[in-house]
Amino acid sequence: MAIPFTRFMSEQGLLRQLIQEAKAGDARAFERLVALHERQVLRYAQRILLQRAAAQDAAQEVFLRLHKNLGAVDEERDLGAWLYRTTSNICYDVLRRTKQDLAIEGIAEPADDALNPEELTDLAQQRRLVFSALRELTVREREVIVLRDLEGNSTAEVARILRIAEGTVRSQLSTGRIKIKNFVMARIGRAK
Repeated sequence: MAIPFTRFMSEQGLLRQLIQEAKAGDARAFERLVALHERQVLRYAQRILLQRAAAQDAAQEVFLRLHKNLGAVDEERDLGAWLYRTTSNICYDVLRRTKQDLAIEGIAEPADDALNPEELTDLAQQRRLVFSALRELTVREREVIVLRDLEGNSTAEVARILRIAEGTVRSQLSTGRIKIKNFVMARIGRAK
């Protein structure tokens, strides 16, 4: 269901106001900005780095950079895109620094309280399989898959966030999806 335009405009107005107040030195306004975006940033970092501790460190760095660069943030533009781009850059830095294969550990997403224990177990297994498949992708393919398929951004939004052409997004998306499909099919074949 789409967000009503008036609600969207009021949310955008709130974000603009919070950014302006934070720029003026209001610590509470900055804390609210962080609170509004911390889940999104952490979830994205976890999906790129595939490691909770590294993702938490990356998310903390994102908000430190936001605080440091708050004066340069344009309150009329989409803060979410800036956060995704900054998170991507920090995740690249983490991957370059570690230059090692990050083990998948402790990646958990909020559970649906309406599910029974068996459904929760199945969901956890599916998530492990997806994260294992993501591990098989290049970092760029992973970013595109995460932003487009898991975070729900449009192809144009992904291109803008990553500062690449829409055709490149479509190409990386296609390649990544094929790799994931092949990985999952191989795992399912082995399980039988």
